[in-house]
Amino acid sequence: MESFEQLAEQYKPMIFKIIHSLHIYKDQEEFYQLGLIALWEATRRFDAGKGKLASYAYIYIKGYLLMELKKCRKNEERNLYPNEEFWTVIEDHSSFCPLEEETLRSYCTGLTPNQTKWVIYSALYCLSTSEIASLEKVSVSAVKSWRAGAQEKIKRLMVD
Repeated sequence: MESFEQLAEQYKPMIFKIIHSLHIYKDQEEFYQLGLIALWEATRRFDAGKGKLASYAYIYIKGYLLMELKKCRKNEERNLYPNEEFWTVIEDHSSFCPLEEETLRSYCTGLTPNQTKWVIYSALYCLSTSEIASLEKVSVSAVKSWRAGAQEKIKRLMVD
C-alpha cells in the first residue's frame, strides 16, 4: 500500500482539475486542502472489490468540494462582510457631548422651556419639526410656534 504523501502527489493534478472544472477561482489553496481531506476519506472508504480507486476518488473529491461550495454560498448569503472601507467611513452617532448641550443651553436664556427644547432638538440632534412634534407628542403647528418664538427672541438677543 502506498503512503498518503505518495497518493497526494499522484492525485494532485486530479484535485486541481476538479477545482478548475468547478470554476473555483477564490481560495484555491483552501479547496486544494479540502480536496486532500476528501482524498484521504476516499482511501479510507474505498472497497477494492467495487472498482478502481481513481474513479471513486474523483467522484468523492468532486462531491466533497461541491458540498463545501454549497456551504460557502449559504454562509455568504446569510452573512454580510463589509469591506475595509466601510469600517473607516462609519460615523459614530452615539457620541454625546454634554458640554455641547450646556453651551447651547447658555444661549437659550430668556426662552421658554418649549422654545429651548426646539433649539436643542433642532441644533444638537438635527430633528425636523415633525420629528420633534412626534417626540414631544404635540402638534406640528405647536412646534412651529416654538420655533417662531425662539427665533424672534434669539434675533433680539443678537441685535442687543
